[in-house]
Amino acid sequence: MTDLVIRPLVAGEENLFTSMPDPLPEVPKNSYIDGIASGGYRPERTWVALRGGQVVGRAAWVLPPGSVGRPWLEWFDLSAEPEVGAELLRAAHATLGGPTLYHAAMPPNWRHEPAAMPPMAAARLAGLAEQGERLRFAWTGTPRAVPPGRYAFRPATDRAEITTLVARTAAPQILTGAETARAVAGIDLATAPLAWLPGPPQTWRVALRDGAPVGLAAAAGDVCHPMIAYLGLTDPDALDALLADVVAVLHAGGAHEVVADVDACLAGVVAGLERAGFRPVRSRITFTPVG
Repeated sequence: MTDLVIRPLVAGEENLFTSMPDPLPEVPKNSYIDGIASGGYRPERTWVALRGGQVVGRAAWVLPPGSVGRPWLEWFDLSAEPEVGAELLRAAHATLGGPTLYHAAMPPNWRHEPAAMPPMAAARLAGLAEQGERLRFAWTGTPRAVPPGRYAFRPATDRAEITTLVARTAAPQILTGAETARAVAGIDLATAPLAWLPGPPQTWRVALRDGAPVGLAAAAGDVCHPMIAYLGLTDPDALDALLADVVAVLHAGGAHEVVADVDACLAGVVAGLERAGFRPVRSRITFTPVG
């Protein structure tokens, strides 16, 4: 490591960050250059490890303008040994007021992808611990017909109905962008989705069985991506039908792709998304500071 240089960027060095070949090009990412332009990324929160003048590690902490929380590590690539990445993280943490959350974006099959391992190993060496994994699924194509049978669907009546149904749901099955809602605005998407999601109440879909609500989903077509932002059920058997209904509504509104995030441990929900024609496109593994 004798020729190793670790430092933050200075303004105008954005091309140095982007000069490193992406070790995981199949993972969807927002543009770093666009993030600099919007103010979410900043040079002083972007660090590189240089060896022989070449970037062998890069890390960028993001904090969208107006956020209430601390920056979090959103972009971390490493083509060197994990010890180099850990040194980079420790140096950056010293200027950021201590370790922060790290949301590691990985391919869904990251356990079989060698390039996914070094940054996670470096995070552990730098004092971060793995806390959970969420999968992002994406749907494209032609909506599947809503299964005929015992479930009916309608738009939510008003915000009061949505609030009541959310309160009845102990653990929503799908929460898309929950990490961002918490980091940017301090909002728990599971309990207060209306504080985060724009759009009229009628964009929410209510699943009914024998006239009684048994499920609720947010068909969010007016955010960064058309998505199922929230889906909660009191009748788990309604999953397939509600997924089909929400996708059909978003598709009718012009969506060509619909995304949904789910905890990787929820095998039944993962299977339901796959039955509905969704495919996994990204894993997001959250690391938190130890102690």
